[in-house]
Amino acid sequence: MSGARIVPWLSLTLRSACSLCRAGFMEGKPQRPTDPVSMENGTVLCGEKRPPEAKETTVTEGAARIAFPSANEVFYNPVQEFNRDLTCAVITEFARIQLRAKGIQIKVPGEKDVQKVVVDLSEQEEDKAELKEGANVAPGDQPQTAAVGEICEEGLRVLEGLAASGLRSIRFAREVPGLQSVVANDASARAVDLIRHNVQLNKVAHLVRPSQADARMLMYQHQRVSERFDVIDLDPYGSPAPFLDAAVQAVSEGGLLCVTCTDMAVLAGNSGETCYSKYGAMALKSRACHEMALRIVLHSLDLRANCYQRFVMPLLSISADFYVRVFVRVFTGQAKVKASASKQALVFQCVGCGTFHLQQLGKASGASGGRVKFSAACGPPVAPECEHCGQRHQLGGPLWAEPIHDLDFVGHVLEAVSANPSRFHTSERIRGVLSVVTEELPDVPLYYTLDQLSSTIHCSTPSLLQLRSALLHAGFRVSLSHACKNAVKTDAPASVLWDIMRCWEKECPVKRERLSETSPAFRILSVEPRLQANFTIRDDANPSSRQRGLKRFQANPEANWGPRPRARPGSKTVGEAMEHRRRLLQNKRKEPAEDPAQRAARLKTFPCKRFKEGTCQLGDQCCYSHRSPTPKATAEATCTDCPQTPNQNPPGPGATAGPGVD
Repeated sequence: MSGARIVPWLSLTLRSACSLCRAGFMEGKPQRPTDPVSMENGTVLCGEKRPPEAKETTVTEGAARIAFPSANEVFYNPVQEFNRDLTCAVITEFARIQLRAKGIQIKVPGEKDVQKVVVDLSEQEEDKAELKEGANVAPGDQPQTAAVGEICEEGLRVLEGLAASGLRSIRFAREVPGLQSVVANDASARAVDLIRHNVQLNKVAHLVRPSQADARMLMYQHQRVSERFDVIDLDPYGSPAPFLDAAVQAVSEGGLLCVTCTDMAVLAGNSGETCYSKYGAMALKSRACHEMALRIVLHSLDLRANCYQRFVMPLLSISADFYVRVFVRVFTGQAKVKASASKQALVFQCVGCGTFHLQQLGKASGASGGRVKFSAACGPPVAPECEHCGQRHQLGGPLWAEPIHDLDFVGHVLEAVSANPSRFHTSERIRGVLSVVTEELPDVPLYYTLDQLSSTIHCSTPSLLQLRSALLHAGFRVSLSHACKNAVKTDAPASVLWDIMRCWEKECPVKRERLSETSPAFRILSVEPRLQANFTIRDDANPSSRQRGLKRFQANPEANWGPRPRARPGSKTVGEAMEHRRRLLQNKRKEPAEDPAQRAARLKTFPCKRFKEGTCQLGDQCCYSHRSPTPKATAEATCTDCPQTPNQNPPGPGATAGPGVD
């Protein structure tokens, strides 16, 4: 057959095969189901068998029941239950404030019954008078109420940009009153199918609308004022930096933006250049790294909002477990945006003693006529060397230097959770954390730690009450921090803190002969204190949350308490094999300790360089070999255990040079 006839014959054969396939499809013949994973990856192979479907597992959290495949447990992380409970409490209080301005009251399950018990019996006459007044009110004049699970036409529009299994959105629909709609969005088709299934399972299809789209594109499509969301919740795997620009544009005026960051290694200073590329700030390794992480995230949010003449107002900022969580409101105002520069600050931190100083980027001062004048700030606030230990400073930031909590709002959330403790499974921890938040000094950024102050001068550690009492006796304010158990947040200058530690060192002396003259401890202790500290325990030194024994700093309740692996299609269940693999790979970068006998035998294989030059005086006690070098020797090692005796007769120009000379 010639070449000219082969091509038409092949074309005719292929056309016939395609026609047969189309005919079989049109006749209604059963087709082989396609693997969704293969469809997502674009690798559908002919004759490929679909893997057997995995059984579903149901998880109950709050008022929601979530079904997810057993072969992909990463969709649910019980560690984040505190995060979800706190978010429901914050959005409930936010809905109460927003709908109260519209004349709508929200009804939270369990709140009404608790309020009846709290009423004082001595106010029976007032209650009777109120009942009489209420009896005369017409039925049409009753205030409008919004209940859980019902659509409120003037309620909040909520967006969960990265919904995964839809657990958070379903909990909003079943636990938060006053909602108009909830959009549960995810970019994965498998996740959206799971969301639809869970929405039907919980019977909230009238409130929750599944959506498959890129979260950034979805928020960019809702930039119009009439289409913006009242609440946007972002809880990504890792950094939320790619979504912040779209989020500050898609949230309504005065709306609530909830952001979670789990990339704490970056925010805590392990990679400052990466932190700058994501959040626009340099993170420092510091004992106050967790609060610094919160302030860096707030700075990044405000910086991105300023590009669109908007600014943020923090309501609550929490550092818990392995993540940070911020709740901010976003407003629009060109005049208020001008003040944003004076809300940011750089951090000068000493590498020796850890003393830090803040330098604001801008300055806001009053002018005639009640106007505010903005100008550049003057600095720096420190000398090239630390005034306490003589070491250099590191520069970090910029970060948010204003209060990170709205104490009035936090007080309302704390009151609601305390009055209805059965609403959330983690109510006890929420009460403890929010109680510490209300005790924090709002106008004092960052903090020192008790162990940091003691380890710097190598002395014994005073008790927390003793140090707090000394600061209170000196006339300064002091508080704890929810971000660290041993935090000392105070408005006292660093010189006062070191004077108090010098006084404590006199009661528990340090052996000065063991300190190097260039060490921070020697230089700090060589100065006499100008302040005589009083370590007598004061009653107000013990905070209220500590006296009541609240759960302020929860210990990890179980093993592997932390972030789960990234969700991947077809990932397998973490079983005994994975646990065994984790134990094998743990500390894989650490070299095991070498046996002394093996080390001595290994060093004897290297010839002694000083013996070759005739200057080694150790003889058989030398740890290296005194035999003549052999051609098989790979390298010559320097006898580190031998005394460093100078070579009186250096070799001439033609002598053989030792290793490292070239």
